[in-house]
Amino acid sequence: MSKTLFNNNQIGLVSTFSELVQTDFKGEMNALCWHRNSDGDFNDVVAQLSIKGNITEVCAEDLIALQLSEKGNIAREMILNDLQLLTDFGASPSLNLLKCYERDDEFDFISTDVYSFHVDRSPIATDTFLCTYHGAASDIISNSQAEQKVLIPEVRAKLKELHDGPPEEFEDFLKENYFDLHYQAHADVKPTNLGLVHLWRLAVDHPEQQVLPCIHRAPIEKEGEYRLLLIC
Repeated sequence: MSKTLFNNNQIGLVSTFSELVQTDFKGEMNALCWHRNSDGDFNDVVAQLSIKGNITEVCAEDLIALQLSEKGNIAREMILNDLQLLTDFGASPSLNLLKCYERDDEFDFISTDVYSFHVDRSPIATDTFLCTYHGAASDIISNSQAEQKVLIPEVRAKLKELHDGPPEEFEDFLKENYFDLHYQAHADVKPTNLGLVHLWRLAVDHPEQQVLPCIHRAPIEKEGEYRLLLIC
């Protein structure tokens, strides 16, 4: 694909859902964006939803039951359409109302929560789809802008201290505890923010993948503001 977003070779820009799911990742490009605009009032939707705990899954029936303004209805229709498109494609989309994710603060030298730059892994060929409709949006960086944390000497040394097993099982230990999925951004790197209402497809680490997986992270939520996120 010749088009790029923000002059970033990591990102391909498409204009339809069919392009989003049919375009192959290649070279440096491991993120595809269906770039969209909407007049919908997603705050109207969020304001009428109820959150239980830190994360609540919202189903289509919950959305349909809301009494919304004209622009709130536009927002709802976009969300319902995205859920249907992804379901028809064979994915299993989840719409989440988020206060925050659980933090991993067990160690002071590495974190495995979603606020850390990381990649997704799957034993089968798949992709990660996501769209933030309301609240803070996720970030991505290119693979050349980060280093796998388990390759940083001081981090690796501390992980070896944690490993209670023979040296030949150390790499398996890293994978089993998801340490190898996390990355440290280089100094002065400015992540690309994924913005609102755009539907993204990110490359995942799986056996058939032809490109490097997309490094991404969840944002720190804004005080007093919920996120409305579609992900699968």
